[in-house]
Amino acid sequence: MGWHQGLLVSFDLETTGTDVERDRIVTAALIRLDADGREALRDTWLLDPGVPVPEEAAAIHGMTTAHVRAHGQAAAEGVEQIATALAAALEAGLPLVVMNARYDLSLLDRECRRYGLPTLAERLGRQPAPVIDPLVLDKHVDRYRKGKRTLQALCRHYGVPLESAHEAGADAVAAAAVARRIGERHPEVAGTALAALHALQEEAAAEQAASFQKYLRRSGDPAAIVEAAWPLIPYQRTRERPEELELDLSGPGQG
Repeated sequence: MGWHQGLLVSFDLETTGTDVERDRIVTAALIRLDADGREALRDTWLLDPGVPVPEEAAAIHGMTTAHVRAHGQAAAEGVEQIATALAAALEAGLPLVVMNARYDLSLLDRECRRYGLPTLAERLGRQPAPVIDPLVLDKHVDRYRKGKRTLQALCRHYGVPLESAHEAGADAVAAAAVARRIGERHPEVAGTALAALHALQEEAAAEQAASFQKYLRRSGDPAAIVEAAWPLIPYQRTRERPEELELDLSGPGQG
């Protein structure tokens, strides 16, 4: 039985923007899905990020500044709960599905640091793994397919329903379903052990970043640098190059 036929835990964030160094978590969902795709457990959070939610972000996920201030929990408290829940899932050896993991996991890392909380890596004593990223896997198995690779686009391509795009719970469920479909269509991926699959994605993500960087430089930005690290961008690297963060990171709702 391949990993796509077993238990999955899926994670998604909606945020104030696209910059992992400066932006904040607004909503989050961590959903445990049985082998048949049914939800076994759902944890969701609404945070008051402590800063205004930009109108362009609120237009995507629907969470306005007024709403999060009235109904959201304190950001530090929520970030602690989110990191604790993710660490527990990974410590149990469960595969964590995260669409565009480089964005969501890096932003969570920065939020932990912002509030003086242990990062996910510090809680685990290692880097977060195993992670399954439908974005990286889809690019790996179907490199030359034209068109967008947003979650909505992947859902259309793989025949996965997504009724409430940019709602963290709905996006998490859809990302897990896309991951399963990739496994179903590509036995060579489904048959890969989780540790090896994680390593495969690290290599694939680096190759994809290099290809995108080459494209950007060829298209008129000779200094373009696209982050190759996956599933987590090292903290010091983003502090050294904040102007480059948005080159290969998706905005709110992508992940």
